[in-house]
Amino acid sequence: MIRQHLFLFVDKLSRQEKKLLFALIDILLAPIAFLASWMLLYEALPNSAFFQQFWPAAIALQALAGAATVALKLPNIRLNSYEIWGILRTGFMALLVTLAFAAFVGASTLVFPRLGIILFGLIFFPLAVGARFALLHVLLWILGAGKQRQRVIIYGAGRTGMQLLAALRNHRSIRPVAFIDDNPELRSMSVGGLPVCHSDRIAELAQRYEARRVLLAMPSVPAMKLAQIARKLQAMGMTAMSVPSFAQLVGVEKLVDTLAPIDPDKFLGRAQIEKSIPAAEETYQGKTILISGAGGSVGTALCQQLLAHKPACIVLFEISEIALYTVERALAKLANGTDVRIIPVLGSVGDGRLARAIMSKYNVDIVFHAAAYKHVPLVEANPIAGLANNVLGTRTLADAANAASVEKFVLISTDKAVRPTNIMGASKRLAELVIQDLAKRPKSTVFSIVRFGNVLGSSGSVIPLFKEQIANGEPVTLTHEDVTRFFMTIPEAARLVLLAGAFSDGNMGGGDVFVLDMGAPVKIRDLARQMIEAAGLTVRDAEHPEGDISILVTGLRPGEKLHEELLIGAKLITTPHPKILRAHEQSLTELQMASALRALRAAVSVGDAEAARNVVVAYADGYHSEERLSAAQ
Repeated sequence: MIRQHLFLFVDKLSRQEKKLLFALIDILLAPIAFLASWMLLYEALPNSAFFQQFWPAAIALQALAGAATVALKLPNIRLNSYEIWGILRTGFMALLVTLAFAAFVGASTLVFPRLGIILFGLIFFPLAVGARFALLHVLLWILGAGKQRQRVIIYGAGRTGMQLLAALRNHRSIRPVAFIDDNPELRSMSVGGLPVCHSDRIAELAQRYEARRVLLAMPSVPAMKLAQIARKLQAMGMTAMSVPSFAQLVGVEKLVDTLAPIDPDKFLGRAQIEKSIPAAEETYQGKTILISGAGGSVGTALCQQLLAHKPACIVLFEISEIALYTVERALAKLANGTDVRIIPVLGSVGDGRLARAIMSKYNVDIVFHAAAYKHVPLVEANPIAGLANNVLGTRTLADAANAASVEKFVLISTDKAVRPTNIMGASKRLAELVIQDLAKRPKSTVFSIVRFGNVLGSSGSVIPLFKEQIANGEPVTLTHEDVTRFFMTIPEAARLVLLAGAFSDGNMGGGDVFVLDMGAPVKIRDLARQMIEAAGLTVRDAEHPEGDISILVTGLRPGEKLHEELLIGAKLITTPHPKILRAHEQSLTELQMASALRALRAAVSVGDAEAARNVVVAYADGYHSEERLSAAQ
């Protein structure tokens, strides 16, 4: 009850009234310090003679103390920020009052030894400082009426941790209770009056002090390590919050990035193909080029590289509104100041009417077909949608290009189309067969295929997934210890597509498959380890239980292969580029292709997934389902 009344009294005080109270501290303490110095000097209690003799000195001291306090603006210092500078200013005030008192004694008839004046100063200074700290704690007690101060543990007893402790020590609702630090030199020590303990004692400290919140004061530690610590704390039922250093807040030091930039070259195990592609200059200059799937990773890079070859127009064909908006904005900036027109078209490649209208309206010369559903587990779970888009959509767009007498049509395929074990790969193999079928017929369009492996950094690829897992302090998930993949960078993929478009001429009857010599396949476990180490962390395993990030094997996903291939046959033909090869592969007969498309359209029209799978089994050469793969293994 008393606490509540005191709280109401303090809460009603104005700032000027509070300043007056702070000034009264020194005015009242000055004569008390004088009395204490006299008692120490003479080792006696004051009597009536003392008060008759020294009352002028007491009044003088009060006046001097009040004047010095106001002159140095001590009442303006807030109690909750009264630290080293406030103490120094108080010391200067005590020195001024002591010197002024010595001058007063020398100019008056008072008899008081110099030792007594020195004792006065030595007593007055700690009294003034101590009174302020005592008043601060009294005020915190009063202001905490009806409030429970939240107890927190500070993780990190370095500079930032000590600065954080200083900032929170006088907070009305937060109370730091302990430090956590794994530095063995700080173990069992005390910092700022708080014990420093090892991280294995967090649970014990939380229970002892009833603390449920931990403040991570380690700004120099990588964010991935902080995320890992936070996950451990959350598993204990505690809340973890990270704070930057004060130097980072004002820009003196850089904030630590969540993950060091990834350099794709280091994961390829080979040199990238050169950036300049002079063979493409004449092919694309002044032409109108349509890119389906323009908002995807490869599609966007393809558009960006095409700008350097000075086409007349780039038509962005994209089903995703946000992807189309993003790529159109980016290209509009890059094309600013050039004569290249950027035309965004929102729609599906399966819309024949729209595809024919686009070809005719913009007089398209070259088509790069990059639109496809490519995520293996999603297409495996949605075979109808995958086959309709990847196979029938390819046929619709290719027919529109052929009808419009487009010069070249390049299908962008994947290594998963070679002896596929999943619906996505099978759908891309059927799309290749569609293009090979059209290439054999009388036509004015040159059809070709470019096939490559995984693209580093593209949506759904392992690098963004691993990066996210490492940033969150989670285990890096691996489907199998021995799984391998061919890899190329996004710019490499775009350059390969442009070169394939330049090299395709129909001299071999069309339907050529262009592949990149991608070197040896990369073991995904090695890639995971490299990414963990690139982030400045270590792998946690049986040999290194103290590591930062573990690698978790989850098992092969439905339809996933251990090793991918790039070629169906062994027959390869060189091209003008030493790293690019041309394969002329077997295809379906015209009758077989017509039967396959007819059966697939019938299955898609009624949503019969089983019938659609039967089409894949019958016509996607080399396809074997997950069950057959398991039996073979």
